[in-house]
Amino acid sequence: MKKRGIKRQLVGIVISDKMDKTVLVQVERLVKHQLYKKYVRRRSKFAAHDGENTCQIGDKVLITESRPLSRTKRWRVSKVVEKAVKL
Repeated sequence: MKKRGIKRQLVGIVISDKMDKTVLVQVERLVKHQLYKKYVRRRSKFAAHDGENTCQIGDKVLITESRPLSRTKRWRVSKVVEKAVKL
């Protein structure tokens, strides 16, 4: 049996859950500016597979890299780290 490689995992916040079995996750990271040496926030959006439609907007989730599931989906929701607070 072949061993699978280590898959990337990222933590982000769900910004859209309007699609069926898919959520948009925004991941934020800090990058040092080359010239000014100041840390700048960079944001990326990833379409992630959510098979049970459990995620809601504002949830903090852990996503894992996977095989291509559609034209845009290359990530799966592994677990919900923190549920969004309802007001």
